[in-house]
Amino acid sequence: MFRNLRITVFIYYMLTVTVLMAILYYSISVAEVKNISLLFFTLFVLSVFAGIIISKLSIDPLFEHVTNLQNLSTETLHELNLPISTIKTNMHMLKKSLTCEKDLKRTYRIENACEMMQQRYNELDYMIKLQSSDIAYEKFELSELVQNRVTFLNRIYTHMEFELDLSPSQINNDKIGLSKVIDNLIDNAVKYSQNIHKVSIRLENNILHIQDFGCGIDDEELLRIFDNYYQSNKNMRGFGIGLSMVKRFCDANAISLSFKSKPNVGTTVTLKFKEN
Repeated sequence: MFRNLRITVFIYYMLTVTVLMAILYYSISVAEVKNISLLFFTLFVLSVFAGIIISKLSIDPLFEHVTNLQNLSTETLHELNLPISTIKTNMHMLKKSLTCEKDLKRTYRIENACEMMQQRYNELDYMIKLQSSDIAYEKFELSELVQNRVTFLNRIYTHMEFELDLSPSQINNDKIGLSKVIDNLIDNAVKYSQNIHKVSIRLENNILHIQDFGCGIDDEELLRIFDNYYQSNKNMRGFGIGLSMVKRFCDANAISLSFKSKPNVGTTVTLKFKEN
């Protein structure tokens, strides 16, 4: 699609330039037009008209393509809601009739997987709303949000010890987007903890600290952590895009973001929120 679009726009552009140059050459060399101002005004009007046509040829197919993708995302989101709700409801009923410990563990794993699907559902819904600028700010208790995110991630990282010290802090912000930020920062802390399976999370005076005790990074690498696809350790999983997304969110939502790190000691990430 985009290859044909590029070819079409290129052809119309070359035709436009050729026609305008031909008109200019004919007017000056053949017709010997004396009123140069009128000639250039006519060429300007023709250029604007040609520009409108070329922009329409370029934008309309892209607009249609993006609209179709948005419709597909919305429809997919709607279709996902029913099976997720069905699985959760039936698992809840099924657990009441089970007594075998092995079967209960299996249902627990299914519930965890279903909850992860619910998280992806929420993220897709959030991304659709983000595209349409329909993000709602709300007042909520930050300590409860952090506690919920740690509880969820602890089911995935069962080997980790999360040391929590959370003071009450009510903020007004984008709750779903901030959940993704916290998930990403805790995930990074776990990923770079290496053999020290502990992450310390402290919240006081509207300031959130997430500290790991892992490999850390030096000052030179610290300057590059927000670059897309940059990773200080090439052996780690992931694509290195998480922190750039975190920074964009913090910049857009008036959250002060800072990093303090030392090699072989660990890294502390600090999020400072506005006072209400």
